[in-house]
Amino acid sequence: MQTHIAIEHFSKNFDGVEAVKNISLSVSKGELFGLIGPDGAGKTTTMRSLCTLLPVEQGELSIVGLDVRKEVRRIRSRIGYMPQRFSLYPDLSVEQNLLFFADLFGVPKQEKFQRLQELYHFSKLEPFKKRLAKQLSGGMKQKLALSCTLIHTPEVLILDEPTTGVDPVSRREFWLILKKLRDDGVTILVSTPYMDEALLCDRVAFMHKGQILALDKPDKIGRLFPYALYEISSSAPQKIQNHLQSQPSVQTVHIFGDRVHASFRESLSAEQLATIQRTAPEPIAAMRQIEPGIEDTFLELMKQVE
Repeated sequence: MQTHIAIEHFSKNFDGVEAVKNISLSVSKGELFGLIGPDGAGKTTTMRSLCTLLPVEQGELSIVGLDVRKEVRRIRSRIGYMPQRFSLYPDLSVEQNLLFFADLFGVPKQEKFQRLQELYHFSKLEPFKKRLAKQLSGGMKQKLALSCTLIHTPEVLILDEPTTGVDPVSRREFWLILKKLRDDGVTILVSTPYMDEALLCDRVAFMHKGQILALDKPDKIGRLFPYALYEISSSAPQKIQNHLQSQPSVQTVHIFGDRVHASFRESLSAEQLATIQRTAPEPIAAMRQIEPGIEDTFLELMKQVE
């Protein structure tokens, strides 16, 4: 499989602060790869460096086989980059924004109409092509920003938290678009702080404080969780969490909605389960062992780094 993005032993410092610490990863042609992590993890620094927007002092970075240090102009013609705040022109219409970016990227005149029709079709923005960008909803603005990024048919897409602040329905539609682009052969590197979006990627890398904590397919990440995990149903999850945190046998406790996830060094016997339920400060409706999810694993890996 051809490698479209390669990062080898990349580090980045800002005034003595190490933003990225010796990371390595590769993304294959036609792969949808996710960088997952909270603010300050190093995701944006990595992406901006790949896009030739930040100088690379330590490590080797390449896009479609081109060295990020030496092939700036060629790389920029073959990638599409969508930063966290994409600069649409609010007083231009949807169509005018697309035409502006087509001219900016040098799309030949005879190809403009065809590209606009293709982008209207997959983004479903054609009914709004005369509407000003400032009058679009958050989800529609993101679709327009992505369309502007795609106007020159890039081989590689680099998207920095494209769905942050977007409503759930628009987020789902946006990811359907990304999957179609992936199926059409576009290589996509996307960052997100949302764990549910990690499950939509072919592979993911967990980043925290400039380090990669794990890199694998989403359904295999849970293997890194070191304990036996139990899900507890209760009408008072906060009280259950507070109680379990004081128990020496409990390794970790986290609340997920109306459920509590508690981990133990080993699987519990029927007698141990009965004791926990009997001594809990509030009734426990159910307690069962479950497979660790991607969020359980990430929280545990973050704890180990801390």
